[in-house]
Amino acid sequence: MPALEVICSLIGWLCLYLLFCSTFSQRGPEWNCRLVTLTHGVIIVLLTAYVVFVDGPWPFTHAGTENTDLQIFALAVCLGYFFFDLGWCVCYRSEGPVMLAHHAASIVGIFLALLMGVSGCETCGVIFGSEITNPLLQSRWFLRQLGLYDSMLGDAVDLLFILLFATVRVGVGTVMFYCELTSPRTLLIMKLGGVVMYLLAWVFMVDIARFGYKKTRAKYRKWMENHQLKGTSEEKPVGHADKSD
Repeated sequence: MPALEVICSLIGWLCLYLLFCSTFSQRGPEWNCRLVTLTHGVIIVLLTAYVVFVDGPWPFTHAGTENTDLQIFALAVCLGYFFFDLGWCVCYRSEGPVMLAHHAASIVGIFLALLMGVSGCETCGVIFGSEITNPLLQSRWFLRQLGLYDSMLGDAVDLLFILLFATVRVGVGTVMFYCELTSPRTLLIMKLGGVVMYLLAWVFMVDIARFGYKKTRAKYRKWMENHQLKGTSEEKPVGHADKSD
């Protein structure tokens, strides 16, 4: 049954991509793929949020327990998307080795959770924490394409992305990682998968920290230049004019 759900999910995401390609034929393949990614990000965040916070069980205390039907459905939807996106990235060579490794690790982790029938609750928790920043990441790319990135909206998207990544994916993710490692029910192979995903999260965090530092420094330098120009114009005597004739 999970295999059928994964296949249906893969077909569904592929059909959605083809629909976007037909609707936005004037745009390139990456535009349409990112629309699929944005759609998946919103859907899977809402779905896993319901799984983690409403349906249960709580991943911090029940890591390694048997999967529920809703957890299996959420994992199948996500696995089908990752198969689609990994295939697209390989076909168009759009991503580097770190992102491809993240996709491969996600596929293996979700596949193992479905295959063994356990650890669905913490896997859904990891998916929620990993994907909650994805809509912001895609929004940032679309703002760039539309020429709206260098604005207050672009700054707000970047700031919210950095805050969410640091607090949820790294901060809460550290607690989740500890609970998974110390859980007597979690299988060793799932713990090893958790180590890989946690290390990848820190690789991304370092890159994001560098980006945040560079952008903040550039913004501060631009503010100082504007402040100096404003101060120079205010110091110029009123009524003074250069005589060239």
